[in-house]
Amino acid sequence: MGIGGAVNRVLATAQNGLEVLRFGGLETGTEPAPFQVVETEKMFRLRRYFPDDEDSVADVILVHPMMVSANIYDVTEDKGAVSVLHRYGITPWVVDFGSPDREEGGRERTLADHIVALSRIVDIVREITGRDVHLAGYSQGGMFVYQCAALRRSEGIASVITYGSPVDVLAALPLGLPAGIAAPGAEFLADKIFPHISIPGWLARTGFQLLDPVKTARSRLDFLLQLHDRDALLPREDQRRFLEDDGWVAWSGPAIAELLRQFVSHNRMMSGGFVINGDLVTLAEVTCPVLAFVGTADDIGQPAAVRGILRAAPKAQVYESRLPVGHFGLVVGSVAGGQTWPTTAEWIRWRDDLGPEPEDVEAMADHADESGTGVTMSSRVQHGLNAVADAGVAAGRDLVDTAVAVQRTSRAIAAESVRTVPRLFRLGQIQPSTRISLGKLMSENNRRARNKELFLFENRVLTHEQVNTRIDNVVAGLISCGVRPGQRVGVLMDTRPSALVVVAALSRLGAVGVLLTTDLDISVGIKIAEARVVIADPNHLEVAREHSNRVLVLGGGSGDARVIEAADGESVVDMEQIDPAAVRLPSWYRPDPGLAGDLAFILFTRGATFDLTPWPVTNHRFAISAFGAASAAGLTSTDTVYCLPPLSHPSGLLTTLGATLVGRSRIALSNGVDAKTFSTEVMRYGVTVVSYTWTMMRDVVRSPDFEIDQHNPIRLFMGSGMPPGLWAEVLESFPRAHVLEFFATADGSAILSNLSGVKLGAMGRPLPETSDVEIAAIDAENETLRVGADGFIEKAAVGEVGLLLSAARHRFATNGPVLSDVFAPHDRWELSNHLFRTDSAADLWYMGATASVIVSRDGSVYRPPIEQALSFARGVDQVTAYRVQVGGGLAAGGDDLAVAAITARAGSASAVTVSTLRAALGRLPAQERPHLITMVDSIELSESYRPLSSSLAAQGVPKPGARVWYRDDEGRYRRFTKAVATERGWE
Repeated sequence: MGIGGAVNRVLATAQNGLEVLRFGGLETGTEPAPFQVVETEKMFRLRRYFPDDEDSVADVILVHPMMVSANIYDVTEDKGAVSVLHRYGITPWVVDFGSPDREEGGRERTLADHIVALSRIVDIVREITGRDVHLAGYSQGGMFVYQCAALRRSEGIASVITYGSPVDVLAALPLGLPAGIAAPGAEFLADKIFPHISIPGWLARTGFQLLDPVKTARSRLDFLLQLHDRDALLPREDQRRFLEDDGWVAWSGPAIAELLRQFVSHNRMMSGGFVINGDLVTLAEVTCPVLAFVGTADDIGQPAAVRGILRAAPKAQVYESRLPVGHFGLVVGSVAGGQTWPTTAEWIRWRDDLGPEPEDVEAMADHADESGTGVTMSSRVQHGLNAVADAGVAAGRDLVDTAVAVQRTSRAIAAESVRTVPRLFRLGQIQPSTRISLGKLMSENNRRARNKELFLFENRVLTHEQVNTRIDNVVAGLISCGVRPGQRVGVLMDTRPSALVVVAALSRLGAVGVLLTTDLDISVGIKIAEARVVIADPNHLEVAREHSNRVLVLGGGSGDARVIEAADGESVVDMEQIDPAAVRLPSWYRPDPGLAGDLAFILFTRGATFDLTPWPVTNHRFAISAFGAASAAGLTSTDTVYCLPPLSHPSGLLTTLGATLVGRSRIALSNGVDAKTFSTEVMRYGVTVVSYTWTMMRDVVRSPDFEIDQHNPIRLFMGSGMPPGLWAEVLESFPRAHVLEFFATADGSAILSNLSGVKLGAMGRPLPETSDVEIAAIDAENETLRVGADGFIEKAAVGEVGLLLSAARHRFATNGPVLSDVFAPHDRWELSNHLFRTDSAADLWYMGATASVIVSRDGSVYRPPIEQALSFARGVDQVTAYRVQVGGGLAAGGDDLAVAAITARAGSASAVTVSTLRAALGRLPAQERPHLITMVDSIELSESYRPLSSSLAAQGVPKPGARVWYRDDEGRYRRFTKAVATERGWE
């Protein structure tokens, strides 16, 4: 290049540079595509491009991200989205949310506002065109599209198209941030920062550029180096100006906070259960076809995150189209103009039966087992990224993610994690005078997270603040009805939000909740507990009136009259008619007065002798269970706990409600236990933890209607009493989850949990910070504890059945007898009525209550091992074991027989054979096997799904027949005939 050329280059550079300084860029002469604003509302303006074209064959709604201008779909005249789509006969409709800093109320916009507005736009376009529409969105606009389709359950949507839109956000975050760090950080920002500020457009632009600083710097350098060559710059000038200035709009703080909380911290695009204006929504209910464009060099909407849609929307046909570009290149630039938008147009025509399947589209494959983000090193190098730095960040992220994964899969670590230590520390500091109760926990959570969701029920969402307000209103109603602190009040209600509110209100008032169930003798329970008032829901009103002269009704449908006087003097008070604002709170009222040593609840159970037994629960007992279960289960604010048990069962009140409050998790309540409801609500609510009792999960996993996506969000089942055979089936049906079994004595002196989940049927070991336990040896002949040569009680040997003792805490009153100097001088141990044995690894196995042991001529027979063994038998459904006395029983010269009743699974009765039973019971010593096994048509279940044997025991010895087997002298089973019954005196 000569001197003249150099001079011309300098002059051209100066001239072009001056134009850039004066006007912000070079004049390209391009004109935007024509459009008409067809609808204007507070949240949006809806543009219809090429409004005079009457030959449209399809319609697509294009949605921009919150921080990017709607003009992104018309950046370049020939290669812009709207122009390309129009050439294919498709009408582009572009949503313009505007810039929040220039719109009325824009800075207060929430994420839900955008989704609801988009759903409204779908209705508008359908009304104008008379046909379903395709919904397309770039980046976060694609997230809006997914969420809108989920909210509408795909109604009116022909297909969904997204461009670099992450679904499994935590699978691959920008800048290689590890999920274990990003999730809690996002929650902090959502709670503390963004509710109070918004992001201006210039900051949004800067943030986007900082996500790829190398590429930004290189683009600017290239622009400066070519500033002399106007012809080279003009084709990319509109794109450059859009990125550098024109394309960015402000971002409202509440919308950012909601995005961070729901879709980063809790990753609810994947798990489901995100909330749009009070409605629970899940991508699992998207049924329309989906096309996701994947940028193989996209470090913002990374391939691993984008491909999460395949697992999140199992009912949809999901396709992908891969492009060798970064995030912005998916929608703007030469590749977008030559591939993205023509492929989009071909997809739309194909889905509307107007053309063939596009060549660049294929069914999305499941990459769930692949590691990394999906952005290959070669893609990064190809697009000029800092490969070495990115590789280092990715390696760091993988290391942290691996550490987090190891932590989550190690059950023992749950009690040692950072979030668990404060819980256990608080638990260890509780004194009898410590103020702690269910009501106080709810008050504390309300102060910390008043606007966060607490209860999910029937597709409704209640926040901590809403629930807390309702509790206070019920307290006012209780006070107006004369209820006082310390008073015992019966509660007879279905497990609904109103029932939980009542229990919490009684706790806040300082009264004692007596949890009643219809499958127990309510009159006896009321008499034992001295409950002179019963609170019922409308479903239980008539039953409550039969057993109490003072009934308070809470819940809809209880009538218009506030007080209904019956002829016999009973009164029914409709608490829904009480105006809490009109109730004057007395001077003695103090919210949440409960101390650790105070009685909080009374539960009931039927023991081995079928007698109704009260379970008094102090606030300390409640706290031990709640904090211990939350720690063992690793519950956090990211969890949604699905409560199947009734509140009247310890698993419902203590393990589920209590642990959920301690973990600050959401609690989802069900309308019943069945396979279809379970599968639907798990996905809709985003359930991560399922609580159960006894055989509840049988109605789910053994139902012919049971279907659930293999990528469901459940990680844990927690509860008590699950038969190990059913336990194994649950693990088979949910291979990514595990089962956490709890066992607790009635007074709470001992709480055990099977943290490892490896030994099906084992009770495990004591929870951290709960009482130590020992198994004391028994002198069976004298029915006492066995004393050793040193005068102290002997500990049971490995495998030996003994009595469970728990270390007595001096500062708390106990319900059972306490012995001193048991194993060592000055020790104190509380006796339980439960028998256990210990295996070689020090895990405890339940052998039943002392009263449940069947002592026959052959020796002691324990019911739980029989029930556990038979639960594994092929073809067996339900099992229960019980005692039958013949000839007046062993004490009268007769005998006590152990009988096991079984039911067969549907269509599997023929699979239950002598060989099946023998194999199932083979691990038990012959003398500990049941004397008789009978196959019955059904086994009665309690309200908590516990198999009941009282009615079977009342029938006596099973009648001989083809479905009854007896144990011979060698421990084998044979057909039980009338001759055998006569010979053995079992008639």
